[in-house]
Amino acid sequence: MSYSPQVSKDHYFTRSYFNKERWTSYWYQVEAVLKFSPRTLLEIGPGDHTVSRILAARGVEVTTLDIASDLSPKITASVTKLPFADNSFDAVLAAEVLEHIHFEDVPQAMREIYRATRHFAIISLPHAGIVFSFGFKLPLLSRLDYIWKLPFLWKKHQFQGEHYWELGKRGYSVSRIKKLFKTSGFAIRGVRLYADDPAHYFFILEKWL
Repeated sequence: MSYSPQVSKDHYFTRSYFNKERWTSYWYQVEAVLKFSPRTLLEIGPGDHTVSRILAARGVEVTTLDIASDLSPKITASVTKLPFADNSFDAVLAAEVLEHIHFEDVPQAMREIYRATRHFAIISLPHAGIVFSFGFKLPLLSRLDYIWKLPFLWKKHQFQGEHYWELGKRGYSVSRIKKLFKTSGFAIRGVRLYADDPAHYFFILEKWL
């Protein structure tokens, strides 16, 4: 299935989008990538290019890809058909991307991500639910946070022009997406939900060689 851009370029610079939670998500994306010290990275869905600029400043050779040409990606293409040879990048980052395509197209997108990466993929996805969290910090020690989330598994997702599906809603459990990632050939090395970014699940995937 072919896709068209869902929002204009201006969307990424509105106050409702460019908020504190967005910066927190950016920080976790950058940290997840730098943990593996990749030389080359494919970022699918660069948005306002904040993450790609930070990573480039840290010495990572970043190739950006998006279907929206007005976002000025290096490559204009779809995640379901990546125009790269096998094993072209040390890692692939797709943050809040897969929910913008129909769920039945996600396996194809993951096969393409698997094919394009040499080693790792970092995927983040929106997750609906009620958040319960508790945190505390003692002097000279790192802050400790505990989080628990009640997903809206009884609630059917309604397409509102952007997200075709979301984790945490009826039919889209975390266990289902983990199974899909494994079927695509990846080993799941980490699954994280952060107290200061509770709207997103982060999946760290490693390619089986």
